[in-house]
Amino acid sequence: MPDFDERFAGTDLDPAVWTPSYLPAWSSRAESAATYAVGGGELRLSIPPEQGVWCPDLHHPPLRVSAVQSANRSGPVGSTDGQQPFRDGLLVREQQPTVLGFTPLHGHVAVSCRATLGPRSMFSAWMVGLEDRPERCGEICIVEVFGDALATDAGGHPTARYGCGVHPFRDPDLVDDFAAPTVAVDVARTHTYAVEWTADGVDFLLDGTLVRRTAQSPRYPLQLILAVFDFPDRATAAQRDGREPPPTPELVVDRVWARAPG
Repeated sequence: MPDFDERFAGTDLDPAVWTPSYLPAWSSRAESAATYAVGGGELRLSIPPEQGVWCPDLHHPPLRVSAVQSANRSGPVGSTDGQQPFRDGLLVREQQPTVLGFTPLHGHVAVSCRATLGPRSMFSAWMVGLEDRPERCGEICIVEVFGDALATDAGGHPTARYGCGVHPFRDPDLVDDFAAPTVAVDVARTHTYAVEWTADGVDFLLDGTLVRRTAQSPRYPLQLILAVFDFPDRATAAQRDGREPPPTPELVVDRVWARAPG
């Protein structure tokens, strides 16, 4: 794996690396497009009140999402050949070009970011198989944090439930190994969430400190997805009846980097 260092220079994403849509094969690049901005060495992903629901006729419960992914591909329209199918029988609605921007196999992969979350939102960074073969679909979740899992400890310091681990999906060589331990972290401030991924397993690191490890390891290249989510079914009564606008969760990423094993 060659080293990779994305610092979001310039005013837009590099289309040879990043697709600013969320799993677009199941809808379209336009309908799943992220709300984002690049500037000042940062990528800002947000979900403003006017942003619509993703795949409204297919995904339940409803969600809104702004995401970028470091690879993209699918089979032809009408096929089942797409990335991360979220229910049985999904068919490709818009064929995707094959873009392999950043697809590491093992090594140290890190994301430096901060997030603004409310009780109905979350952010995540995860790596997942390209599904060029159906079984090459396993996931390494680097981090996921829900806004309703933010708290303070007895000393008044911010904490979060830090979700990380491996999901097998349809990979017969993996089993589900995911946990969300409570850690001392203020996600509104910039932190580095990382994995050390080898053929023997995965270590999950927060600012260089080991949080947990697993003895499993996907055996194929993975792409990276960075995303912020909003869950409308968790709206307050005031948000549902229009007295209060939906919140605007945000994920701000200032660096993504990777280095080869060793």
